[in-house]
Order: sequence, then structure tokens, then C-alpha cells
Amino acid sequence: MKQAMLCCLLAACATTSGAPKPTAAARAAAEFYPLEPGTEWTYEVALLGGKQEQQVKLLERDGEGFVRASTGEELLADDYGVRDRKRYLLRNPVVAGTKWTNVVSVSSIERYEILAVDQPCEAPAGTWEGCVVVESRNRVDESATLVNELTFAPGVGIVQISTVLEHHDQRVPQSTLRLLTFVAPH
Repeated sequence: MKQAMLCCLLAACATTSGAPKPTAAARAAAEFYPLEPGTEWTYEVALLGGKQEQQVKLLERDGEGFVRASTGEELLADDYGVRDRKRYLLRNPVVAGTKWTNVVSVSSIERYEILAVDQPCEAPAGTWEGCVVVESRNRVDESATLVNELTFAPGVGIVQISTVLEHHDQRVPQSTLRLLTFVAPH
């Protein structure tokens, strides 16, 4: 996996100044979620009218290749995309219209779709080009569905998540997560 990521990085560096930059459609999902131990993100989480900060730091890689985060999550980039132990957060190919399903429990099925690629995106931590927007839908009951919109910036990871509850043709905001700081390991 490290060799594949290194090859992608070297290929990106090998382009000449006159050549167009690769688009998100030509990139692997792993390029949108750095998984090197030492990587740190700080997010502002708005939930139930309150705001708080959440720090996430990647700590160490286990024997299976998963990287453990300070929050307890374990993440892995493989040939299919970027995932935790239960679900793929971003799947290859990274092109608009790519769809996948994650069965996270007997009663919970998440349906994902890449809505847009090569989009500009911003958060308090900065502004990026070439971002990817993914929608996740999880039906709560016959009349309600939780909808997450995740925005990934290349080389940074998740820069924003907005969650709404769709209930009887209404969209009720639930929470937002926005990137405040990002630190890559040296």
C-alpha cells in the first residue's frame, strides 16, 4: 500500500508545469485521507445548539495496516478505498456517481454516493481545490433518514460533515463538523 501511495505521489510530482494537474477523478481515495501516524486534525463540532472542539491524532499502525486514532477509530486505505472497521468512507473510483453500501449492523444500512469531484471547499483551517463531496444516507424508520454530507480535501481528509434528518419532506439540521486545524507529520 505504501508503494502505491508513493507511486501516486511521484507521478503527481513528475508532471511538468505545462501539463494539466490530475483531477479528483484520476486520484485514488487514499489521496483524500492521509493516514500517517502523527497526523492531527482539530474540528469544531456544533451539536444541540452547543459548540466544542474535538482533536483527532493518528497514533500507530497495527499489524493489519489499520491506523489507530486518539478517538478510538481505526482507519485503513486499501485497493477499494478508505475505511474504518465497519464502513468505507470513500470508495474508488473517485468519480461523481460512484455508489456503495455499508451494512454496519443488522438494522443499519448506509448508502453512499459521490455527489461531486474537483470542487473548491473551505473550512476555518483553509481553502482547497479538487475536493470531493460524498452523501451518506441511513434510514432511521419509514419516515426518517439521517443524511451526512462529507467533504474531503486532497491530502487533508475530512474538512466538513453536515448532518440533517429528513423527516416528512423536511430537512432538520442535526450537527456540523468543520476543520479548524490540520497538522501533517514532519
